[in-house]
Amino acid sequence: MKPVIKLYGVMGNEPAFQRGEHVEIKVVTENDKEFVMGIDKHVNDTGFANRVYTKSGYVIWEGEKRIGIMAHCVLWDNLPFMNFLFIEENYRGKGFGKQAVISWENEMRNQGYKMTLISTQVDEEAQHVYRKLGYIDCGGIVFNNTPYDQPMEMFLRKVL
Repeated sequence: MKPVIKLYGVMGNEPAFQRGEHVEIKVVTENDKEFVMGIDKHVNDTGFANRVYTKSGYVIWEGEKRIGIMAHCVLWDNLPFMNFLFIEENYRGKGFGKQAVISWENEMRNQGYKMTLISTQVDEEAQHVYRKLGYIDCGGIVFNNTPYDQPMEMFLRKVL
């Protein structure tokens, strides 16, 4: 069965994206701090508080269980950039990430944005999912010999 997602709390209490009742994406709250920070090692207390305040962090739920997180920011005041998406391992490959991206895109479209940007490391499988969703490679950054040393971070864009 494909996951069905509702996105809550971005533009009000009504779902911004609705396809059923099994999975929900909710704007992150202080109650989600331990779960989020246990997964996203890039965020500190200040960054987490900012996600709560700006409503730019989300928790993906299946029923009463948190199964993933997602975060974005807006570059140059007009380009939404999804900078983090994580689905618990037992839930991967079942469409939860795909539906989370689609619901986020719909919300960004509803807010008037014309394009979105996503990134992933070149050694991660997510790039293949993003391409199937219509994203196009548009560059990358290499952080060799820096405090952020990792495989190349590749960027993908999509016109909404």
